[in-house]
Amino acid sequence: MSKRPVAPQLSFERQDLERRLGFPTGKFTHARAPLTLLLGVFFAFIFYAALHLFYLPNFHGTFFAEIPPIFYERGSIPYAETLFAGWGMAILLIKWRKLALQRRALTIGIVPSAADFVISPDTANIVLTQIERAVDNPRRFVLFSRIATVLSALRNLGRVSDVDEMFARQADIADEITESSYSLLKGLIWAIPVLGFIGTVVGLSAAIGSFGAVLSAGGSGIEQLKEGLQKITVGLAVAFDTTLVGLLQALALQMLMTLEKSGEEQFLDDCRDYCHRRIVARLRVLPLEAE
Repeated sequence: MSKRPVAPQLSFERQDLERRLGFPTGKFTHARAPLTLLLGVFFAFIFYAALHLFYLPNFHGTFFAEIPPIFYERGSIPYAETLFAGWGMAILLIKWRKLALQRRALTIGIVPSAADFVISPDTANIVLTQIERAVDNPRRFVLFSRIATVLSALRNLGRVSDVDEMFARQADIADEITESSYSLLKGLIWAIPVLGFIGTVVGLSAAIGSFGAVLSAGGSGIEQLKEGLQKITVGLAVAFDTTLVGLLQALALQMLMTLEKSGEEQFLDDCRDYCHRRIVARLRVLPLEAE
């Protein structure tokens, strides 16, 4: 009777959110645009639906009732700002899920627990085989990709003297990949207040135009003057409210990105510690290298 194959402890194909939903997946914790943009549109829709279905009926006639008009009575700029903010939140959400999956690799032991086991060019295959059994796609994981790359070089070159340096190079590459994974999010955080400033220009332009119309009206009557002044206040509201929304949304995304980035940096430090304790500390220098 044949034995059933043992399922891997970690499965990128089954546990990565982008792959499970059939979208292109990024390297390590990188969140690709197709899924995050779709989620961003969904988040923006939910936000505006919540304003109309929950916020307005419950806070009508209160001070808080002045908040919703900022988002849907100030032209198209707040809609774009909210879409970009939702897109940024989607990126953070996907990266958070990916980081949680990457962290699970730190709990898996891939080096035999025997006290006398040492890593050398002859035993590197044992560790590589353990990795293949534990994970369905090791190159998709920061930790196992790093270890597999270094041990493959150790097996092929037959020397262990440069292993620590190779781990350091792989760590630098992972740092660069992690930093680049925030490029789109940083662009959105930059674009949101810029949209607010565009709203400021549009609103001030409208207010100044309305003010000119009021002046040219001269003594046309109190009612026409009131109507002109109302147009001025609408333009000023657009100018200041769009900037306020943009700055607040960008600030929230910046703070959340800082927390997420801090978690990723801690994870990369944990990977370095894992490699040092479980791989580098068990290396055996061959006699020819000791000379």
